[in-house]
Amino acid sequence: MHDSVITAPLPGAIPVIPVIDSEFSVWLERQDESWRRWLTATGFKGQSGKFSLVPGPDGQLRAVVAGIKDADDLWALGGLPASLPEGDYRLEAAFAPRQLDRLTLGWALGAYQFARYKTPKRTMARLALDPRCDSDRIRRWIDAVQLVRDLINTPAEDLMPEHLAETVQALGQQFGATVAQTIGDELLTGNFPLIHAVGRASAHPPRLLDLRWGDPHHPKLTLVGKGVCFDTGGLDLKPSSAMRLMKKDMGGAATALGLARLIMSAHLPVRLRVLIAAVDNAVAGNAFRPGDVIRSRRGLTVEIHNTDAEGRLILCDALTEAGSEQPDILIDFATLTGAARTALGTAMPALFCNDETLATDLLSAAAREQDPLWRLPLHQPYREMLDSKIADIANAADSSYAGAITAALFLKEFVPERIPWAHFDLMAWNLKTRPGQPEGGEAMAMRAVFGWLEQHYGSQAGSTP
Repeated sequence: MHDSVITAPLPGAIPVIPVIDSEFSVWLERQDESWRRWLTATGFKGQSGKFSLVPGPDGQLRAVVAGIKDADDLWALGGLPASLPEGDYRLEAAFAPRQLDRLTLGWALGAYQFARYKTPKRTMARLALDPRCDSDRIRRWIDAVQLVRDLINTPAEDLMPEHLAETVQALGQQFGATVAQTIGDELLTGNFPLIHAVGRASAHPPRLLDLRWGDPHHPKLTLVGKGVCFDTGGLDLKPSSAMRLMKKDMGGAATALGLARLIMSAHLPVRLRVLIAAVDNAVAGNAFRPGDVIRSRRGLTVEIHNTDAEGRLILCDALTEAGSEQPDILIDFATLTGAARTALGTAMPALFCNDETLATDLLSAAAREQDPLWRLPLHQPYREMLDSKIADIANAADSSYAGAITAALFLKEFVPERIPWAHFDLMAWNLKTRPGQPEGGEAMAMRAVFGWLEQHYGSQAGSTP
């Protein structure tokens, strides 16, 4: 994505002129006759999401006129890098710098290509940064989103717990954070029994990754990510159609790491801790079984009703550890339930929250940052659906109803009541390409959460475009 946005001026760059669709008629009247004739003859009416290639007298491309809904729309130009002829472009618009930042970022996100295994068929159109843009801020966002997308898109063969650990180590080195790991049977001696149980059947040992950064005197912010690098479903084996995308089941971990990168690069005044429970939910003779009862780090016994409800198992040990330090804010990200997708579709993460102020602020930030969320309730009467006859709690309900809520209620058992906590149940994947959002791994809820964090704590290095 960096190659699609160039800081230095691009000689001969073709102007891209974004025009708000409701203002197109007035704008058109101000143009010279040749432009009016061309745009009228080609039927271009400034519709949002449409564009027109305007030729010069020599037949060469002279300009691009792009219809947009409004200047604050992050995705307004997100489809252009893949749609315009290859070449160099520049924005020509009398918008505010923050609006130019958003339009530029949307362009960059639309230029993303996952090229690790296949050479792209085309080169994306490049955009020269307007001098009024905050180039550092834009590049921080490009880096964070690219990290998330690349991690999710990488197949499990090349992204197992040890590879995820390498990413965390590299991130720690870049920003001066400390990183610790608890690996394999160390999880048992360290009292993380559920993380161990889920990952013990794999040839790739499970691990808990622990990154710490920031001034110890600053407010404590802890992020927890579900890092199931591949999910077969365990002995409750998924059908092949449901297993096809399970490389993305570490999307929560990827999102937490992308957010951590933003926090550290923006120098937010927080004491950051990131806990990633990284496992491969495999099938082998030593796999955990339906009916097993396993004691969690908190001490609660958990009856395994379904080995495919493994994400909440690894998260509960990580959340227990996170809560032990009494952070000021605790946030977890997880590709947790199909029920959330049934309720809200694939493009809108579900938010669960035990604090009304925090929930309201996150939803406001989501609207502001154009990163949609919807709050679902922690409906306590449904807790009885997780009752077990032989253990303190079951990891899944027998009922097919309210699956996202019961999963969140399970996690809630492992979060101290006094800690403001937000849980994001997300898809982390675009099923189809939309402007600025190519098919594949996606950073969902990350912009919303950082937008709130930046507003809540302030920053030494700028906010979200």
